[in-house]
Amino acid sequence: MFSRDYVVERIDGDYAYLRALDDPSEDPVFVARALLPLEISEGTKLHYEMLQYEIIK
Repeated sequence: MFSRDYVVERIDGDYAYLRALDDPSEDPVFVARALLPLEISEGTKLHYEMLQYEIIK
């Protein structure tokens, strides 16, 4: 099972760019906002597991 933590680097319309917290040198992941929690903003930390994103503190 794959899991990873991200930070929302940038929001661009209906998409968000997520940067991996464990390897910030990787290119950001481009994700449709419909797949993310409604409450996200730039700087929000997310946990990805089992095709779901959850906000982490």
